[in-house]
Amino acid sequence: MERVVVTGLGLVTPNGIGVDASWHSLVNGKSGVGPITLFDTANGYATRIAAEVRGFEPADFMERKKIKEVARFIPFAMAATKMALEQADLRLSDEDRERAGVFIGVGLGGLENLERCTLTLEHKGPGKVSPYFIPSLIANMAAGQVSIAFGLRGPSLSHTSACSSSAHAIGEALRWLQRGDADVMVAGGAEATISPIGIAGFSAMFALSRRNDDPQTASRPWDKGRDGFVCGEGAGTLVLETLTRAKKRGAKILAEVAGYAATSDAFHITKPAPNGAGGARAMRLALKDARMNPEDIEYINAHGTSTPAGDTEEAKAVIDVFGAHALEKKLWVSSTKSMMGHLLGAAGAVEAGVCLKAMETSLIPPTINLVDQDPEAPLDFVPLKARERRIRRAMSNSFGFGGTNACLIFKAFEG
Repeated sequence: MERVVVTGLGLVTPNGIGVDASWHSLVNGKSGVGPITLFDTANGYATRIAAEVRGFEPADFMERKKIKEVARFIPFAMAATKMALEQADLRLSDEDRERAGVFIGVGLGGLENLERCTLTLEHKGPGKVSPYFIPSLIANMAAGQVSIAFGLRGPSLSHTSACSSSAHAIGEALRWLQRGDADVMVAGGAEATISPIGIAGFSAMFALSRRNDDPQTASRPWDKGRDGFVCGEGAGTLVLETLTRAKKRGAKILAEVAGYAATSDAFHITKPAPNGAGGARAMRLALKDARMNPEDIEYINAHGTSTPAGDTEEAKAVIDVFGAHALEKKLWVSSTKSMMGHLLGAAGAVEAGVCLKAMETSLIPPTINLVDQDPEAPLDFVPLKARERRIRRAMSNSFGFGGTNACLIFKAFEG
């Protein structure tokens, strides 16, 4: 099978617009969480905080006349993709475009437009519903709009698997390239669900932190005081190519995609399986796919959402798979959700990008707010401050509602 490498990366996160801005914020332990400004939370919202992308101008990344046609998650996808393609410098011919596809995972799509147009229907009648309503919000339109904008005529799909969506998108893009069914894949995820119905819905499940008076400390994975995740938004895009093509054109290679696996807990709609069994199987299968031993992995960017059950079960899964390598703290684990919140369908792609930057810079971003570590999670979570370490092999975990699990492994390119 073809080897697959990453040649471009783009990020739009609550910590910054662009890879450099996001990364600088993360390694300096800065939180992107604050009071919600996208809508008025004064009327009865139990959670009034989120990790918003601030200062974002869609017109910087797409045609101004098209902005009215799309929900917020789509400009995020367009922006991250534009950045990634610029770094990759693909220079595609017409023939190349036939074998260049787009897989962008999206969990919920244009939730705010669904809510807005439902209210329009109720109060003003069906004749006032926008003709752009449906195409603005369906999940596959992130991939569709990217495909149209950049002329990519290979497969265009949206993987929708809750918080694993974009990790699945990257993993499945890997498979298309390995099989020789494509030469280039734009793969990633986008999400924007900080809307009244989104926050109300997650709050009704008691899934969100309610630390409204201290937003920057609200997301605290593996801390004994954690009380739920913080909703985030944004996008991440990776440009993946076959090694053959990347070498032929002299591309700068950021990393190799070494392994991928997907499993299901088959247990509960929201709770992880006991001892994180489904996540453990995903990690084991990804290691097998990468032809690596557990001791080969130096860093895990964990799912680490700051939920009471999820964090504990993931730690148990890591211990199950990595054993003494993890318990003796030779394996470092951190959750960048402590700073950027949970980007839901976009989380896997953004966190894959974090792994790439950790390998490039030899810096491990911290788990901030971890001041009183849960004794049921006795791992090295790189608390509070970033650390230096040369990383050659990194893992990224993404687990979602419905019991869906995805695991990606990246390694430094060695020729």
